Amino acid sequence: MKNFMAVYTGSETNHQAWTELSEEARNARVAEGMKAWQDWGAKYADRIVYQGGPLGKTKRIGKDGVSDIKNNLAAFNVVRAESHEEAARMFEDHPHFTLFPGESVEVMPELPIPGA
Repeated sequence: MKNFMAVYTGSETNHQAWTELSEEARNARVAEGMKAWQDWGAKYADRIVYQGGPLGKTKRIGKDGVSDIKNNLAAFNVVRAESHEEAARMFEDHPHFTLFPGESVEVMPELPIPGA
């Protein structure tokens, strides 16, 4: 089995639609979404290496120093699977984008460190 990082993405557009829902509708969606997310976590409990979590504001550090930036990264976790395809299929119909205002989940393999 190999490790794969899953990065949850979202955008201002999707978040805007979420904030336009009534408070009652948002609360109902949150309750349904959290239950679905917990069910997803239970289904793949033996494959979740690191639960990760939501991501906050981003700072970029480069040759020009430190700056505040915006990106579409919303959360992450690390999972184990036999293949990249299998890891990706774990996130089909995930509540991040079916119930919450997220856009997608991007899955990438953890590669070995060169020369290690």
